[in-house]
Amino acid sequence: MPGHPALTRILRQHIADEQLQPGDLLFQGEFGGILAGSVIRRAWRSARKAVLPPHVFESPTGRRVYDDRNTRLTQWLNDSIPPAQVAEWAGSSVAVLLATYARCIDGQLPDLKRRLEVAGDLPEAEAEASGAG
Repeated sequence: MPGHPALTRILRQHIADEQLQPGDLLFQGEFGGILAGSVIRRAWRSARKAVLPPHVFESPTGRRVYDDRNTRLTQWLNDSIPPAQVAEWAGSSVAVLLATYARCIDGQLPDLKRRLEVAGDLPEAEAEASGAG
């Protein structure tokens, strides 16, 4: 999934410094294996606590590492990024993406109505309800 450019630079530098090859672990556990879930959770919690205001830290927002992915995908859909592009970035199909996130899309209706009005395609009942008829 695309990341912030500053984070991407840090990760690329880490990969270069460690001379990692495809299939190598980006971050290794104490004995060279996969990091334990408890280590990842502690690091995630510490990072959230360090950068978030207390009310956001205590909220469910980003509580789990995977929540960040959900938040990002939802934000992209709400920002009108085409679902096909979001699905590609997420490594998912459009069908799975929309089945999972369609109920999270919010705030686009006024813009969609405006675009339909401009195109002259707003259904008459919708035009009347929006004051355009």
